[in-house]
Amino acid sequence: MEIHLGHVVTPSSGTDATPGALLDIPRGAVVTDGPVIVTVGPADEVVAGYTRSAASPVVHDHGGKLIVPGFVDCHVHYPQIGMIASPGEQLLDWLDRYTFPAEARFADLAHARATASFFTDQLICHGVTTALVYSTVHPHSVDALFTAARERGLRIITGKTCMDRNAPAELLDTPETAQSQSAALLERWHGVDRLEYALTPRFAPTSSDAQLEALGELADSYPDVVVQTHLSENVGEIGWVGELFPDAVDYTDVYDRVGLVRERSVFGHGVHLTDRELDRLGSVHASVAHCPTSNNFLGSGLFPLAASLHTAPGLRIGFGSDVGGGTSLSPLATAGEAYKVSRLIASSGDGDAVAPLSAAELLYYSTLGGARALGVDAHVGSLEPGKDADLVILDATESSGNAVLANRAAECTSTEELLFALMLLGDDRAVDRVVVNGVPDAPR
Repeated sequence: MEIHLGHVVTPSSGTDATPGALLDIPRGAVVTDGPVIVTVGPADEVVAGYTRSAASPVVHDHGGKLIVPGFVDCHVHYPQIGMIASPGEQLLDWLDRYTFPAEARFADLAHARATASFFTDQLICHGVTTALVYSTVHPHSVDALFTAARERGLRIITGKTCMDRNAPAELLDTPETAQSQSAALLERWHGVDRLEYALTPRFAPTSSDAQLEALGELADSYPDVVVQTHLSENVGEIGWVGELFPDAVDYTDVYDRVGLVRERSVFGHGVHLTDRELDRLGSVHASVAHCPTSNNFLGSGLFPLAASLHTAPGLRIGFGSDVGGGTSLSPLATAGEAYKVSRLIASSGDGDAVAPLSAAELLYYSTLGGARALGVDAHVGSLEPGKDADLVILDATESSGNAVLANRAAECTSTEELLFALMLLGDDRAVDRVVVNGVPDAPR
């Protein structure tokens, strides 16, 4: 048993909780027993309780550093970590020039294993303990990532990317192999420790009707499994989908008519969704992964988060880094860009919200909101008894090595102000320590 002392800040999963509500305990304690959180509360009360008992927990005193839930990344491509910050193209050209060549390298098992090891280490360094991840078309890329994640105790959901057209020949499969290989990987990995499988058509333009139908059949056979793909990221992409699928009502309908729109379907980006599409997604509690660093970097557009929820209250939203279209694995950087997007939309008078996202809302979509989007909020996303012991210790002091952040933090007069400073100025240097499934890493 271990006690972590510090400034505890977490969303709450209570039925009355809102994205802007936080449990804020300036001198708090989180008690873990192996991989499970058992107590959260004021430090004096918690420590006194264990002092009176026969238990002899290990105490980690983090001083005034923040203790927050492990971050959740709802959309990230691990094969693209080596091509992050590739310049100068919009989505479709960028895929051809950078992404597909990078993914072709994963035909080499050794490369897949080395990249999976590096990627999972970097997730932890950035405070990400749960992620929905894209692998490549190669089944062993899935094996490599699951193996690395299992060794580190991470909660990872991934699957073989399926493409049978409009991509280089070496990255294509078929409707039959997409279905059979996905089923074999699912049977091998789904539910092992904290691992889950995701059925993964890359996006509609790279899958034929036959392949989408085959994956829809598989989804019907496994109704609780995550489905992940891309949706309405780029205006040119949307036009292409209309040409490829002329009988579909819209982009969402391409997936819907084969059974891929449901709860635990997670659609990357969703920048340009119509009201009809939002209404349909919300009606089944499907999810959108908001990827602001990628949308900004590739010039895809501004996702109207608040307006989307107003149109479709049942829609679930979490943040995604999208690396390498995105520019950082840091959830702090992602949250900072999400704030800027919400500020731009609010300032434009385009109906997003009366105000841009608050720091509490940014933390929510980085943690509990993301967990809800992935359907894993019973296990992660907030610091509450019974949930997985995933904690991040955030350091905004000079010991972080970020002098500008430390200088700003010293002037903060509220928790919200401090959170905001961390999200606008912080990066992996602010991550002092990460507890993954009850196991603390070494202090940085």
